[in-house]
Order: sequence, then C-alpha cells, then structure tokens
Amino acid sequence: MTLLSRIRQGLARTTEQLVARLDDVFGAGAGEAAGRVRVVDVATFEALEEALISADVGVDATTLIVEAVRRESDRGGDLRRRVQTEILRILQDADRPETAGAPRVVLVVGVNGTGKTTTVGKLASLARGAGQQPLVCAADTFRAAAVEQLEIWASRAGVDFVRAGAGADPASVVFDAIAAARARGCSPVLVDTAGRLHTRVNLMHELEKIRRVAEREVRGAPHEVLLVLDATVGQNGLVQAREFLQAAGVTGVVLTKLDGTARGGIAVAIAHELKLPIRFVGVGEAIEDLVAFSPEAYVQALFEEKW
Repeated sequence: MTLLSRIRQGLARTTEQLVARLDDVFGAGAGEAAGRVRVVDVATFEALEEALISADVGVDATTLIVEAVRRESDRGGDLRRRVQTEILRILQDADRPETAGAPRVVLVVGVNGTGKTTTVGKLASLARGAGQQPLVCAADTFRAAAVEQLEIWASRAGVDFVRAGAGADPASVVFDAIAAARARGCSPVLVDTAGRLHTRVNLMHELEKIRRVAEREVRGAPHEVLLVLDATVGQNGLVQAREFLQAAGVTGVVLTKLDGTARGGIAVAIAHELKLPIRFVGVGEAIEDLVAFSPEAYVQALFEEKW
C-alpha cells in the first residue's frame, strides 16, 4: 500500500465525520461548485468551528482556520480549499529537520498504555526496511513484562537487542546499548523508556539522567526524542505533550491508534499549539502498521472526497 493509502486507512473514521459536517457547512449539491456556499453568515462559521472542534483540531487552531476562511469568503473564494490550505500550513510550519549522530540515539517516551513499547519495535522494523541496522535498548527495567514484550518485537523485526537485569539503572542500560551499537556498527539506537505518568517527578528525573548519559557518550544525543501519544485520548494528549516537552525535550510525536478514532484532527492541534511535528502514525496492530507522517498525504487523505 502507498503512504497515502495507509494514512487514508488510519483517518477513515475522522474523514467520514469531517467530510459529512463540511458538506453541511459548505453545501454539496449537484452542480454547485465545491466549497462555495449559497449564503455565508455567522451560522456558517459557527458550524465550521463545531466541525473542526469535533475532529479535535483544538480551539486555537480552529480559531485560526475559521478566521482564514472568513477572509476567503470576503474574496468569494473556495472555502473548503481554504480549510485544507490552512491545515497543511499548520502541519508544515511545525516540521523541523532531524539531526544525525554516530550512532544516532532516539529516545521513545510516553505514558503507560499509549503503545510505546510496540512503537519501538515498529520503528526498528521501519529502520531495518530502510537499510539501516537498528539496535533496540530496553531501558524500562522496572517492568519485566515490558522487556519481554520488547524482546519479542525486536526478534520480529530481526534487529539487535540490549537488556539488563530487573531493577538495573536505566541510564546504565542506555550506556551499554550505545557501546554495543558502536561495537556492532548499529544505528539508530532506539531506547524504550519506562511508561511515565507526566505528574511523576521522580520518573521525569530518571529521564533527564538518561538524556545526560546519552549526551556524554554521543555528541548531540539524544538526536530525537519521540513522544508516543494515543490519538483516541484527544485533547488530553496535549497535556501530556506539554509536560514531556518541558522535561524531556521532545522533538517529535508518534500518534498511535489513529485508526481507532474519529478525532484524527489532534495532529493539527499538536502541530499548532506545541510546534511539534508528527513523525509517524499508527494505523493498526501489525508490525508494518506504523508509517512515516506526511502533511501533504494527511490533508489529502482527510479531504479525500473533495481533494
């Protein structure tokens, strides 16, 4: 499947709801130009606002989009296309270049239940499929089940795996993993950290220690800090993201379970409010069901019936 078709698959529920609501706002009658409403009034903008918020685009981003549509209406332009253009601009503005390292160190962080450990395995599979030689590091040493689960995913992906005994210092495991990666010629090093509640100060301090160790061993490390967020939790994910952004220096987001929600607009809220790019999206449970995020493919999939 192409990237567009995979993202379209994940956004199916969001698209179905949003397109129906936009049809109500802008009209979809036979012979009527797409995006041109018969009458543009206060009710039109209120309905558009409701449609975007229901998709979890967020209040701030919705306000920005509605204002842009209001200006477009004064010019008699295509209002539906203006919605698409503004969403694309928000997503593109949040993008930032990835940094390199030898080996490249990627921390994967997030709260319990978001699919973080599974995501590490899927990232390893993607990296290997791209011709890289990733190494997976099990730095969640306090939950034996997490280590065992990650080892299974690493085996499925066919990649190297580094673990330590239960209760070991997570930072020391990261140290060992970086040393192993150098010796074996592996890169990237994908570090699975303990699932944290963003209010647990001690665990956030542990994460800071991991960052310090990684930086001491490899210049510029960690080169990426990916926050795994569950798309089904909607705006609550923004609360988590703000905390991790401050404590862990998050550089990008992996949005999981996108196929399980009609609120896929949360990607827009994250990009606008936190200026964080969406790096990957999860569209299913299989190892291949994690795909690189593309703002263009996202917008095209979101508005597939009217693009």
